[in-house]
Amino acid sequence: MKSEENVWKLCEQVKKTRIDELNKCYAVFVSNEGRTVPLWRQKAGRGDDQVVIWDYHVFFMHNPSPNRCLVFDLDTTLPFPTYFHKYVTETFRSDLALRPEHHRFFRVISAETYLMEFSSDRRHMRRPDGSWIKPPPSYPPIQSNSKCFNKRKQIFYRDYQKIKK
Repeated sequence: MKSEENVWKLCEQVKKTRIDELNKCYAVFVSNEGRTVPLWRQKAGRGDDQVVIWDYHVFFMHNPSPNRCLVFDLDTTLPFPTYFHKYVTETFRSDLALRPEHHRFFRVISAETYLMEFSSDRRHMRRPDGSWIKPPPSYPPIQSNSKCFNKRKQIFYRDYQKIKK
């Protein structure tokens, strides 16, 4: 399962079980223009640092109080959840250590908005011949009533393009 569906399911769980916390939860998209984002401490990563380059990544963030923020990332080798500072420090590292084409751009979306507007047709999980890269989740694809985010990439890239102009 891709990270955006994992995060949608986490948002859905909060809405079902702790609705009073939903306004403190966020989906955070990470990518860049070249869609080459290095992330460390990832289960799919290689080497001692467990680094992998994703085209994009999505994680769940819960900010229950001004001085406390937790990250929930099912793809990390860090503890689940992890405090925000530890996650950012160990997962992203500094842009100063990266080539410019690997610098990241973040988009933070409220959990409520994400639940209402995210959809996935799972095209990104198929090979060109239509076969699955990995078996899809057992539940049906996530569909919203919104036409605004009907493609997962639009959630991130539409605003990124506006900023670049």
